[in-house]
Amino acid sequence: MSILEPIPPTVLSVRRIHAAHPSLLRSYGADPERHASLGLVTCDQDDPTYVALDEATKHAKVDVVFAKSFYAGSAHASGRLSGEILGVIAAADPDEIEEGLRALVRCLEHDACFYRADEKGTVAVFPHVIASLGHYLSREAGLPAGTSMAYLVAPPVEATIALDAALKAADVRAAKIFPPPSETNFASAWLAGDLVACEAAALAYAEAVVEVARRPREDR
Repeated sequence: MSILEPIPPTVLSVRRIHAAHPSLLRSYGADPERHASLGLVTCDQDDPTYVALDEATKHAKVDVVFAKSFYAGSAHASGRLSGEILGVIAAADPDEIEEGLRALVRCLEHDACFYRADEKGTVAVFPHVIASLGHYLSREAGLPAGTSMAYLVAPPVEATIALDAALKAADVRAAKIFPPPSETNFASAWLAGDLVACEAAALAYAEAVVEVARRPREDR
């Protein structure tokens, strides 16, 4: 497999609301009895942001109360700051929001990103391994916090072929599979196992995406 070229995500906005109104807190899934402050982030890559939101829960006493991808992706955003996703963390203490946002942005700048799977950059893949889940993605995946997980995303055909390869390549189990189309017209899967198995599954997934991108028609 050729070396995949990273596609760095762009953080488009980072804002705080301290002493947020209870109605706003409730509307975004927060609990006014436990939460007073919110941290809001938009980014042009959604799945890395989900990973970064989970990372925030490992570094601060914050809850991820809202995280949704926008339809059709960042190329069709509603505005220049909209990107592909809005993520919202909540906490009782504004200082915890600050710690959470720092961890979130650090993850997006130095860890989680999509990769180009072909020379022209027309196919992207997200073969990301989380060594230890925080309490956000562990809840979403139905897995214990601390579990290792391969977070795998690609376009529809590539993702289908690659998921089969990943499941056969390592001793992993499917925690969740998201068939196409997602809001951004991709497909994804969360695979659980030990760290070595998750890394092997992610590698097999990426290799399969590259192979399909290189040879989309299997003529016989």
